[in-house]
Amino acid sequence: MFWILQAYPNIERAVINDINPELICTYRVIKEKVEELIVELAHIHDEYISLGAEDRKAYFLERRALFNTKRIDWVETAALFIFLNRTCFNGLYRVNSKGEFNVPHGKYANPRICDADNLRACSKVLQKVEILCGDFAETERYAGPDTLFYFDPPYKPITETSSFTSYAKEGFDDAEQIRLRDFCDQISTNKALFVASNSDPKNVNPSENFFDNLYNHFIIKRVSAARMINSDASGRGAISELMISNVVNA
Repeated sequence: MFWILQAYPNIERAVINDINPELICTYRVIKEKVEELIVELAHIHDEYISLGAEDRKAYFLERRALFNTKRIDWVETAALFIFLNRTCFNGLYRVNSKGEFNVPHGKYANPRICDADNLRACSKVLQKVEILCGDFAETERYAGPDTLFYFDPPYKPITETSSFTSYAKEGFDDAEQIRLRDFCDQISTNKALFVASNSDPKNVNPSENFFDNLYNHFIIKRVSAARMINSDASGRGAISELMISNVVNA
C-alpha cells in the first residue's frame, strides 16, 4: 500500500483493515501522533542500546510484559509494538491463546528502534488512508467497480512445524480460509477486483489441491517468494506462493 500510494499519487483514498488491535493502534499513532511516537521510541532506544546483553534481555521481557497488560496509552502501545518487533527473535509476531505476545528476545547488536525519517514519511502517506480494525467481512461495504482488495491472511500451514505462529488469538483455520473464499465470491458479484496471497501446499505435497479446488473459478498463479524465517536453515530461501485473483491478465 505504501508503495502504491507513492507510485500512483492520483489514488485519493485507501482503506486498511486488520484484526490485530495493537497493529492498528500503531498505524493510527503513526498517522495522528507521529512526533510523540518518535520521542517515546528515541527514549526506549537510548535506554536499550546502553545495556549489556543480559540486561537487554531483561529490559525486553519487562517491556513485553507491560505491552501484554493492554493498560497503556496509544502512544506507548505503538512504541512498544515497534520496539518488540525490532528486538524480538526474527521480527516475528506471535500470540498465545490469551492474545499475549510471546516471541522471545532476539540478539541484534544495533537494532534500528527509532527510524524517525521513515515514520514521518509513513505518517504523510497515511493521511489519505482510513484505518479500520475488525473482521475482513466488515469491509464488504467498500466493494464496487472502482475498488481493488488485497488479502494477506494468515497462511495455511504446509508442514507441522510451520504452524507454530498464531497471529491472533482467534486463529485462522481451514474454515476461515473457506470463509475468505466466500467473501471473494461476494465482492466479485459487486464488480470489485481482488488479489489474495497464500501458501502453496504443493511445496510439500504435489497432490495437495486445497487452494486449487477452493479457488478453481478464479485465476491462480504460483510465484517465487523468499522465506527468511525457518527453524531449519535448509528451509529458508525461495519457495512457491499463491497469488489468486479475479483480475484477468494480472
